Amino acid sequence: MTDTEANRRPIAARGSAWARALAGTLARSAVTPNQISVASVAFAAAGAALLAWWPTWAGLLVCALCIQLRLICNLIDGMVAVEGGRQSALGKLYNEFPDRVADSLLIVAAGYACGWAWLGWLGALLAALTAYVRVFGGALGFVQDFRGPLAKQQRMAVLTAGCVFGALETRWHADGYALLAASVVIAAGALVTCATRTRAIAAQLRADG
Repeated sequence: MTDTEANRRPIAARGSAWARALAGTLARSAVTPNQISVASVAFAAAGAALLAWWPTWAGLLVCALCIQLRLICNLIDGMVAVEGGRQSALGKLYNEFPDRVADSLLIVAAGYACGWAWLGWLGALLAALTAYVRVFGGALGFVQDFRGPLAKQQRMAVLTAGCVFGALETRWHADGYALLAASVVIAAGALVTCATRTRAIAAQLRADG
């Protein structure tokens, strides 16, 4: 296994027929993996704008769609780069930085949408720290650790569910607790994920010492 393969996030959908077909089509086009990474930020920004300024039932459902489109971009950019042979000198930057921006936009906006802005900022900070701990482990020479319990895919799944249930709450004129619950789970889960990954690094350091 190469270093690139070892340090790729394990995603089951990477082996699906639709993902392979889409990645193959894009690999043969003029679209670059870095452009796909930037598109993920655009979808996240659109979703965040809907959360912040149009948190109606329709807006929340479209936001849920934007989150999934963001994740598809995150999946396809790596497939086009690696399997499609379209890697670039700046690919590693585009693989990480857009993810952090997209995460922050959506999680912060969710905090504002549920009326707990500080919770959104806390969740975004802790989500960024999960990536920091992962990359720090890689800098120490270990295989990057993508374990959860709330890695990126799980965070976005929780937020997607929060948007869908929030849309149902809004449609039924009920109190909006779905986004608040999602924000709490994201912040708490990211904190636990930081601790879990840090403990794993410490265990490897002790084993090597």
